[in-house]
Amino acid sequence: MELSRLVRVKAVLPPWLVLEPLLQGWLLEDIGRGDRTTSSLFSDPPPIGEAAWIAKEDGVVVGLPIAARVFQLLDERVSFDAKVLEGAGAKKGQTIAAMRGSMEALLTGERVALNLAMRLSGIATLTRRYVEQIADLPTRLVDTRKTTPGLRVLEKYATQVGGAVNHRMGLDDSVMIKDNHIAAAGGIEAAIALVRAGMPYPLTLEVETESLEQVKEALQHGADIIMLDNMPLEMMQEAVQIIRQTSNRIKIEASGNITLKTIRSVAETGVDYISSSAPVTQSTWLDLSMRLLDR
Repeated sequence: MELSRLVRVKAVLPPWLVLEPLLQGWLLEDIGRGDRTTSSLFSDPPPIGEAAWIAKEDGVVVGLPIAARVFQLLDERVSFDAKVLEGAGAKKGQTIAAMRGSMEALLTGERVALNLAMRLSGIATLTRRYVEQIADLPTRLVDTRKTTPGLRVLEKYATQVGGAVNHRMGLDDSVMIKDNHIAAAGGIEAAIALVRAGMPYPLTLEVETESLEQVKEALQHGADIIMLDNMPLEMMQEAVQIIRQTSNRIKIEASGNITLKTIRSVAETGVDYISSSAPVTQSTWLDLSMRLLDR
């Protein structure tokens, strides 16, 4: 099923101003003081070569524009022709990209480019499976801050391509009062009062709740979003009813131990959003490979 039929999400590639320093750092990490193997194979200038990227299993392909930039940072003359659209499905054995350029750039950039595309494609592939479970319901899947340090901007891009909605990118995006904040402040009322006094306009305030009593307290003190964390389905259904009877403005988010088997039941309780780290933390890399073509 095509993504356009499943969700109303437009994935936005982060700006190159953000991405290029990251890509340069990852290339430097891999190349170190020089690619000893590749530099020994060719005279200067190195010959021009051609290569193809092949999908070795079915999945959602993400990261080809990023891969192209990796090679072009090594040699701006490398051409990279994506054979599938970003976020499209690919079948095992399918050619997903073709490139032409300096053999030195193709061989030196291969690992960094593939690693990124394989990681991001694996995340998008699993995200798509989660989204498909609730595609006919109004509930939206959102990601979390459980991401790999240094890769958050790209991992969250991959969940978007897979059909999820990004939750906050960092601690400065919105206010989320979690269980430890509540404990530190001495209760939901105190936590909301303290945070409201210091938060800038127009950030929203979300409160994590674990019981119906906490839901009622969050409602009483003006939470914009209420998270139902690790609640049994019956309690979650009751919490949704309590919130809806009070206000249709307040958004409801469910979280905690969301799996492919449970996500639909959770969505059927009537929550607006379901947050899960699984598409990032439980995904496996999509197997892709690069093959040099005969010269």
